[in-house]
Amino acid sequence: MDAGNTTSQPASPQHRLSVERKSERELVVTRTIQAPPRTVFKAWTDATLFQRWWVPQSFGLVLLSCELDVRVGGSYRLVFSHPDAPQGMAFHGRYLKVAPPSRLAWTNDEAGGSGQVTTVTFEEQPAGHTLLVVHDLYPSKEALDAEIAAGSTGWNDETFDQLDALVGSMG
Repeated sequence: MDAGNTTSQPASPQHRLSVERKSERELVVTRTIQAPPRTVFKAWTDATLFQRWWVPQSFGLVLLSCELDVRVGGSYRLVFSHPDAPQGMAFHGRYLKVAPPSRLAWTNDEAGGSGQVTTVTFEEQPAGHTLLVVHDLYPSKEALDAEIAAGSTGWNDETFDQLDALVGSMG
């Protein structure tokens, strides 16, 4: 994937999922969610809600634990199990920015502190929808290239479908 190329997965027009490499170090994912930003933000920051939508059901992963201390300087820790990794896989980091209901930013420290910084914005759209923008900034071109080669950057519409279903049920 070259910088500037766009790849999109088939999705209905209201979802509009796109994954784009913006530069040598940046990957940006966008998707429209059918709920207002305050509701979508809550689904990203409440551990009980987050664990209901984050893991694509078809992947065979189980979210064993979900700890979210959503405040600047607070931390998160997610532990997954999968038949190929029965000992569990942990993902963790700390929150850099928390601005309800418009922005979250955090580190991805499982790579020994050399992981990307993720920023998510929640932008109000017509009809009470939210434009969700996930921006990953990697420490180097090589780090992003390695993640792409490993398939770790493959955002899945299923995850956002699950988010859409959850926030739709929240009213």
